[in-house]
Amino acid sequence: MAADVDRPWLDSFLGTGDDLSAPLSPLFLRALEERLRLSAGNIDAVLLAPPAPGKPSVALSRIADSDHPRVVRARRYRDDVRIWTCGPGVLMLGRGLGGRWEAAVEVEPGARNGGLGRTLAAAARHLVPGGRPVWAQVAPGNAASLRAFLAAGYDPVGAEVLLMPPR
Repeated sequence: MAADVDRPWLDSFLGTGDDLSAPLSPLFLRALEERLRLSAGNIDAVLLAPPAPGKPSVALSRIADSDHPRVVRARRYRDDVRIWTCGPGVLMLGRGLGGRWEAAVEVEPGARNGGLGRTLAAAARHLVPGGRPVWAQVAPGNAASLRAFLAAGYDPVGAEVLLMPPR
């Protein structure tokens, strides 16, 4: 839990911390939204992978900018976003919470179910600067994306909800 709230307020909702799902409960998230005057986003599975040596197994083209909706979204939540394309796929790396390197991928609908998402997720492990690990957040309901990141060597390490100013 990383938020600007005092411990007694937090304890009034979460108690002893025995219930690991309590910080993701609708009741708690709604109270947190009201207290911070922010809006809770999606509950995401948080995945982590170690860096991989060498070059990615796919030819990627680095681009300076893009108006692709996934890139626009990445820039809303991350700094220093870097973008690569590969035919019908796009890979983004950027600095998220705490400066951690985070990956996101998007594959055009007509090219899905062929392994490109997994390939792009794996490529991110080769591209993170400084040999740092790479993080990813995946909506648990996005089973295809979750399978792709798991197959690319990412391990589940938790869950998170980002709170942002209302649009």
